[in-house]
Formats: sequence, structure tokens, C-alpha cells
Amino acid sequence: MSSSRVRLGVRLGGGAVVAIIAIMSTWSAATASQSMPIGGFTSQPIGHYDFCKSHRAECEIRSRDNGPEHMTGKLWRQITSVNLTVNNNVKPMSDLDQYGQDEFWAYPDSGFGDCEDYALEKRRRLINSGIPVSDLLMTVVRKPDGEGHAVLTVRTDTGDFILDNLTDTVRRWDQTGYRFLKRQAGTDTGRWVSLDGDNPLVSAIK
Repeated sequence: MSSSRVRLGVRLGGGAVVAIIAIMSTWSAATASQSMPIGGFTSQPIGHYDFCKSHRAECEIRSRDNGPEHMTGKLWRQITSVNLTVNNNVKPMSDLDQYGQDEFWAYPDSGFGDCEDYALEKRRRLINSGIPVSDLLMTVVRKPDGEGHAVLTVRTDTGDFILDNLTDTVRRWDQTGYRFLKRQAGTDTGRWVSLDGDNPLVSAIK
């Protein structure tokens, strides 16, 4: 998965205020179609499977799905701030260069990581801020160039939003240009569901 990143976000200032106002003005018009279509249970990415062996407690959480998190100005500031902060603080490095293997999911405590490591760190920070684990879901996508990539999905009642190391801008899932393959189940952190409603058995990718 890619460890590169491109800065596309708007920094605080007049332009940022206008952008936030524009985003908030669209929340009331959100519909159920702005949430990803969920299929059945599917295979767990091998990297996440190995991560769960060393972080067992984090992958054995069974929770009731109480629905998406209610979108507020506070929540929007939280997710955009975490996305920007982690993107700035973690430096891109491939698993092969850092761990000597092609796929290794880990928290970027060393200050380096690739796409899934950024996503794991964002998830950890947002959990610590009080957002339910059922609304913070590791997600596997395919980029337009065909490369596999990992991001964090934040479920809200105005749509599913994507935190991505390739951009500082938080976008709704259907505005990213990615093909969404699978993500963690909202009720079980150790299981994954397909995001291809026509094919619940999407093949595993690293």
C-alpha cells in the first residue's frame, strides 16, 4: 500500500472558514445514500489479522451498533484536526524499509509508517477522544491506478467520511475517487464486511 502523501488541505484562515461554512451547510441535506453500501462478512486483510495477534484486546471488541455518530461542528473539527495532525507528524516509509516485510500493520510510534499505520493512529486518537469504535472503521480501497490503499472511515449521520494520508482534506467516501472494497464490521472489530453489495466475497488484498 502507498506510503506517499499529497498536501491538499486548506490551512486556517479566511479560506478555511468559508470552506467549513460550506461543508456545514450541506449536512442538513445528507441522505442515507451518502453511507457506503454494506455487503456480507468477508475476509480479513492479512495485515490486520497479524496486527490483531499482537493487539488482541483491540480486535475482540463486540459492540452494539447504535448508528452513526451525530455530526456537529465539534466532531468535524475533531476529525479534520486529527487527520491533519497525524499526516504532519508521521513520515511516510514502506513496511519493507521499516520492518523488512511487504505488509506489517502497526501504530507509527517510531514516527514513520505507511497508509494503514496512519489510519490506525487516527483511529486510536479518535477513540481516545470518545468516539465509539463502531464509527471508526479501518477500510481497504483501490485507488484509480489500481493500487491497494488503507484509510479510516468515520461514520456519521451525514455520511461516511474518509481520513486519508494522501490528503489533508477530509472528504465523504463517494467524493474520493476510490473503489471501496471492505472495512471493519461496526459490531465486531475483528471482522470485516464487503463494500461491494454485488459481491460479498471480495478477494483479499494486502
